[in-house]
Amino acid sequence: MNESEKENKIFSYEISNEAKSLAEKYGYSDYIVERYIKLLGEEVIDLLEFNEIPMPQTIRCNDFLVSCDELEKRLKNKGIKIQKIPFLPHGYEIIESPYNVGATHEYLMGYYYLQDPGSMLVVYLMNPLKNSFIIDMASAPGGKASQILQLTKDSVKLVSVELKKARIKALRSNLQRMGFSSYVILETDARKLSLKNSDMILLDSPSSGEGIIRKDPKRKRSRPRSDMRKIHLLQYQLLNKAIDIVKPGGEITYAACSTAIEEGEFVIDRVLNKRNVDTIKVDSPIGDKAYEEFNGITFDDRVKNCIRLWPHKHGTEGFFICKLRKEEN
Repeated sequence: MNESEKENKIFSYEISNEAKSLAEKYGYSDYIVERYIKLLGEEVIDLLEFNEIPMPQTIRCNDFLVSCDELEKRLKNKGIKIQKIPFLPHGYEIIESPYNVGATHEYLMGYYYLQDPGSMLVVYLMNPLKNSFIIDMASAPGGKASQILQLTKDSVKLVSVELKKARIKALRSNLQRMGFSSYVILETDARKLSLKNSDMILLDSPSSGEGIIRKDPKRKRSRPRSDMRKIHLLQYQLLNKAIDIVKPGGEITYAACSTAIEEGEFVIDRVLNKRNVDTIKVDSPIGDKAYEEFNGITFDDRVKNCIRLWPHKHGTEGFFICKLRKEEN
């Protein structure tokens, strides 16, 4: 099967009557539901029903500025009920709050960041190393960048890259609010970066956002099917740039907040077949193994080292997470 035929099977699968019926009932684009059916089989209803439940608010304690015990006490004294998220060292779910949790004194002082569980998990799995040179290729509004700095005690050289000027204000504000200083912000297209030899790269790639349907139901229909090829190409180009600029032996963590094969397994399959990189097995407390086959297409078997998060299984956003190592020359 040539490259063109492979792409057509990935991007142009037929839509069944079942998918059309479920898409109409739950308000989705039919191609998304057809993909769910192909990936999940009978579980498709579980996912569609679970996506109707709004996403709870979750926060990440910033123990660079305050101990999590102290933050718990302060929030409790305000009448805010929180619950620890077992698989996230600094993660809490807001159970009940008489206040807007994005406007408390503790928030404004940088003691916590409003961040989704899947997003937090990405950086824990990345495992940023102290005193290293790290590039965050799609950084705004700063959740993962601030988490990298928190986990490394502000010891790294972090380059936070953001294309859109309007988003840089929030990125800078969040990093400053949370007390960090070991970073620079670059306003540029990450595909044009000329930096070299970084130790680690985070590419939380621009995506369709299919993974945040619980938070933003408009995502059910917001992307026409034709956009998937454009999104995939952007992700593939960004990942290729990451491979270019990480040092030999360096690591790249690729993530996409999406349940789409087009944005996950197929992106990794293409770089494995064309570039001198290998996957690193993702050792996660939650998650399913990534798919090795879709619609008759078999991916490089190293894709199995990546993982997927599903809302109905793991209580997170939908996410694809993969770690790559650039081979030594």
